[in-house]
Amino acid sequence: MAISQGLLGEFDHEMANTRKSLERVPDGKFDWKPHTKSMSMGALATHIASIPHWGKLTLETPSFDVNPPGGPQARQPELKSKSEVLAFFDKSVPEARAAIAAASDQALTTQWSLLNGGKTVFTMPRIGVLRAMIMNHMIHHRAQLGVYLRLNDLPVPSIYGPSADEGGM
Repeated sequence: MAISQGLLGEFDHEMANTRKSLERVPDGKFDWKPHTKSMSMGALATHIASIPHWGKLTLETPSFDVNPPGGPQARQPELKSKSEVLAFFDKSVPEARAAIAAASDQALTTQWSLLNGGKTVFTMPRIGVLRAMIMNHMIHHRAQLGVYLRLNDLPVPSIYGPSADEGGM
């Protein structure tokens, strides 16, 4: 089995669970923060919705500089509503999935680098980037969003099993 085929089931599962979480973000709470050092709920939802885009970018480029010398710093999109967040996510997920599905084992094992100001932050095989910086990163922030939902007395979706708000499996 090709590496990409082994990755797609996990990708599909995590993207579906992530969408369930993003669907719970109410428009009226986009500015809410649990702490002054925290991202707002809208910024967190936008960040989560943006992560699949980086998966496609990982497979289409040898590296990415978040702050290229002489160029504009990378910025996440400014999404102002749940419908904008879901639309961005729903556009990015199939693009990332198609890039993964089309990737050869050689492409997935090729080194990829994240740069900041022309300096290497890390280099690892693309499969590692997809697992660590795309899926695991998304899972981390999705859990963070679950806390935001709970603190606002909003229902937390079932992800890997029942939540306190949703029974059953």
